[in-house]
Amino acid sequence: MSTVARPLNDEEVFSEMNKMVAFIRQEALEKAREIKVKAEEEFNIEKAKLVREESINVEEQFRRKVKQAEVRQRILTSTLINKSRLEILRERQEMLDTVFAEAQAELAKVPDNAAEYQKLLVGLCVQGLEQLNDDTVTVRGRKADAGLIKAAAQEAAEVYAGRTGKKVRLCVADDALPDSVLGGVRLSALGDRIAVDNTLLARLSLSSDKMLPQLRHILYGQSPNRKFFS
Repeated sequence: MSTVARPLNDEEVFSEMNKMVAFIRQEALEKAREIKVKAEEEFNIEKAKLVREESINVEEQFRRKVKQAEVRQRILTSTLINKSRLEILRERQEMLDTVFAEAQAELAKVPDNAAEYQKLLVGLCVQGLEQLNDDTVTVRGRKADAGLIKAAAQEAAEVYAGRTGKKVRLCVADDALPDSVLGGVRLSALGDRIAVDNTLLARLSLSSDKMLPQLRHILYGQSPNRKFFS
């Protein structure tokens, strides 16, 4: 016995349509939820990526600024240290200049004692003769010391002859040395081509160069940068 399908009435059609609509709506909602979840995941991934990149940029900028600040600080510190060192060196040099100026002032008083100054002139002449080792030597001094130099030259020639057995003709030049040499003599030979400067100013300058390290040690103590000592 066969069953004949009957047509659906309006109520049944409407019910079936409602079922289909509900199914489609459910499918759409689930699809929408999937899309939303996926979109949120992609958003969170992209957000995390942007935050990470920005964090790296901020950290890099911070490190760069810190490094720049450190460089500026080192430069400033170095500048201040160098400025302080230069100031110390300037003050030390001024003190040394004062010491030598005082020594020069004391040397200027040496000729005031004629007897002692005469002995000094003889010794300076003899020393110059021994260095020049020539039989004809010219001696020069200050105009104010002309008389003392003539007597000293004669005595020095005798002392030199007694020491070396050599005779020397010691001539006093007419052209005098300036008063700024403080005293003493300047001897020359071979037409003034070689000379020995035994003026008081020259001896002070020579002594200053030799004694400068000792004076620095006396005034300022041992340098922390110096490793070797004579």
